[in-house]
Amino acid sequence: MLTAVQVRRTGGPEVLEPAEVELSAPGPREVLVNVAAAGVNYIDTYQRAGIYPVELPFTPGMEGAGTVAAVGSEVGEFAVGDRVGWNGSPGGYAQQALVPAHLLVRVPDGISDETAAATLLQGVTAHYLVASTHPVAEGETILVHAAAGGVGLLLIQLAKARGARVIGTVSTAEKERLAIEAGADEVIRYDQVDFAGVVRELTGGEGVAVVYDGVGKTTVDGSLASLRPRGLLALFGASSGPVPPIDPQRLNKAGSVYLTRPTSADYTRTREELDWRVRELFEAVQAGSLNIRIGGRYPLADARQAHEDLQGRRTTGKLLLLP
Repeated sequence: MLTAVQVRRTGGPEVLEPAEVELSAPGPREVLVNVAAAGVNYIDTYQRAGIYPVELPFTPGMEGAGTVAAVGSEVGEFAVGDRVGWNGSPGGYAQQALVPAHLLVRVPDGISDETAAATLLQGVTAHYLVASTHPVAEGETILVHAAAGGVGLLLIQLAKARGARVIGTVSTAEKERLAIEAGADEVIRYDQVDFAGVVRELTGGEGVAVVYDGVGKTTVDGSLASLRPRGLLALFGASSGPVPPIDPQRLNKAGSVYLTRPTSADYTRTREELDWRVRELFEAVQAGSLNIRIGGRYPLADARQAHEDLQGRRTTGKLLLLP
């Protein structure tokens, strides 16, 4: 028996309950991981609340890092004692997790378990957004919402490395400072002003090439209004709530703009693509050109508090549970 956090009914953070869970032996293509650190992400809150339906009961946590404890009969690429991380498989809020082998990546020397767990889900998201969803080009101006959040800080750094001008939005003076430290060229307090109007002023009326919007309901209208003709709105999350249906005619009126709702699974469909994204992220961390900010560390028993802090927008950077 092992300690885990389970969701037996959907709802608010109060439905996160400690539990004794017994895992089965790894299947043929599964790996049992001793979890050293698990990432806390908005997708966990969506599953907990029932916005993304998951069969009950379940153990949340789509991302983590640790050490291989056992491998399935058909797993040859990993061995007991290997340091590994993953993104895209549930069960991280526990002392041990069963993870499909194809989702695991090796954690290199020089990268701590905490850093690995803080990098994979949000790092891969930031990587595919700037490298693939809209390949950011030198000299482009882009807009990043929640710029001091876990993905936001990574987006700033990765986009600046590609030569972009980055405008960020934040809600507090402390978050403004963090976004500037990460490299943002201009930061807008969207709790105080109409950010779309400021974006137009900063771009001489043109608008930005792409808006990376993980906030959703409260920002989507302003995001569309911030785009240049044929710009792209990459709506990759909904921390403020689900976005209502959008009439395609709004895209026409906004300047023949594009709207996409990307997800990590579609940008890591092959082992080669996953390894490419993770390799570039880890190499940047090791080189010191990508800073992974860990904004909070919690024991498993405090998973509820971690969710409350995340959804209350009281945090910056990445939150971790440490089993």
